[in-house]
Amino acid sequence: MGGAHAHGATTGHVHVSALARRTLVGLLVVAAVATVVGLVWLWPDRERAGELQGSVAFAGEGVSFVRGEVVDATDATHLAVEVVEGPEEGTTVSIEVPEQVGRSGLTTGDPVELVRSPGAEGQPAGYGFFGVDRDRPLWLLLGLFVVTVLAVARLRGLLALIGLGFSGLVLFWFMLPGLLTGEPAVPVAVVGSTAIMFVVLYSTHGVSLRTSAALLGTLGGVAVTALIAWWAVDATRLAGIGDEAGGLLTSYAPELDLQGLLLAAVIVAGLGVLNDVTITQASAVWELRGAAPGMSRAKLLASAMRIGRDHIASTIYTIIFAYAGTALLVLLVVQLYDRSLLALVSTEELAGEVVRSLASGIGLVLAVPITTAVAALTVGGADRSGARRV
Repeated sequence: MGGAHAHGATTGHVHVSALARRTLVGLLVVAAVATVVGLVWLWPDRERAGELQGSVAFAGEGVSFVRGEVVDATDATHLAVEVVEGPEEGTTVSIEVPEQVGRSGLTTGDPVELVRSPGAEGQPAGYGFFGVDRDRPLWLLLGLFVVTVLAVARLRGLLALIGLGFSGLVLFWFMLPGLLTGEPAVPVAVVGSTAIMFVVLYSTHGVSLRTSAALLGTLGGVAVTALIAWWAVDATRLAGIGDEAGGLLTSYAPELDLQGLLLAAVIVAGLGVLNDVTITQASAVWELRGAAPGMSRAKLLASAMRIGRDHIASTIYTIIFAYAGTALLVLLVVQLYDRSLLALVSTEELAGEVVRSLASGIGLVLAVPITTAVAALTVGGADRSGARRV
């Protein structure tokens, strides 16, 4: 007992033995080294990625996009718009728009984006409606989000935003170019997700054994999700081509494995919720051990799992409704068909959503006992006198 204290480490109110600390840190060091090796091995061909990015013309030759400002929006199907840039700057043009757009609340002064098509020789250029310029409200919404996070969460919120920024860098500089240039999708997703989790958890929650236990549980959840997703996609024979975007990718990026891309999407989709669940479980174990140092390991596991089950129940709803929200238009279209939802669930579009939801959900659920076990083994058991040992 005395030896355990002499060779252990104290984190908060919980004593952790040297053996548990070395084991936990050692496993994470192995994972970190493997992640670095994976990043080097799978790093995308920047030249090839550069060739692909921006290689598809968004509009025909000579067509350009210019800004305009609504002058009159009283007619739901036609807008009077003043061109505010380009050769015809200051000209007012009549633009036909879908009725839904005209009834969306557009009013005088609203910025819009126009498609300018050069006219034939001696003819004026033609203008069409492309979309509403939403930059200003979107930036304001982003600013409100940042201010709210900083005002409520303060330093922890700032660290979370930094972690979010790093996640974006990994996604846009490693994962997307790697997938686009034909790197194996599952390794790219796992390596990228692992790199994100290392930085996000430690930057947001601090470098500690508690965070390390949550990180190891998170990596276990990522691994389980990858395995379940691999089996589910293979068993359902999903091709990964659910809409026009899949066909476009096949035409212009033939190296891309669309089935692997679906697997990668499942892995990445569950990261945020997985992080939330595992850090909560590790904290629960730490707090329970600190409050009841004499509690046996079996009781510690049981108590922490009761907390975990409550968290699972609420988080499952979060996952399912998040996917239902993104697929709401598809679900509404299904209502129009003369076949039931159950009859159409095996179609590529709906089956893909089902696989994403269920595979992520299974990985999330299993991450709870994995993290709980890792944390409980780290903080150790207790003898009759209440002294902790590992």
